Amino acid sequence: VQLQASGGGLVQPGGSLRLSCVASGFISEDYSIGWFRQAPGKDREGVSCISSKDDSTYYSDPVKGRFTVSRDNAKNTLYLQMSSPKPEDTAVYYCAAGRPVLSSIGDPRMYYYWGQGTQVTVSS
Repeated sequence: VQLQASGGGLVQPGGSLRLSCVASGFISEDYSIGWFRQAPGKDREGVSCISSKDDSTYYSDPVKGRFTVSRDNAKNTLYLQMSSPKPEDTAVYYCAAGRPVLSSIGDPRMYYYWGQGTQVTVSS
């Protein structure tokens, strides 16, 4: 099982950036899959996830209305479109897959396959 995240980099506040995560070694539509992030000195937190049960989406409050998650099952790829990023969005972003209950879909402890992370820096 492998998750490969890419697309991070330096972006200006108010700009846009798209992250991608390619999954291999398992059938991605059988798993909930999502994006998580960890800033220096902070715990890893859920950003946005898609449930395998009903394709419902989860967004953390700080990113609601600015980030959009999507998946392409034919390509086994997960995306995160980041619009109007803010400096506080600076973090290492990880994609992960698991089988959480819906009430815990944003909890990183419920996921057991992780990608290697991609750095996103929001700065002017």
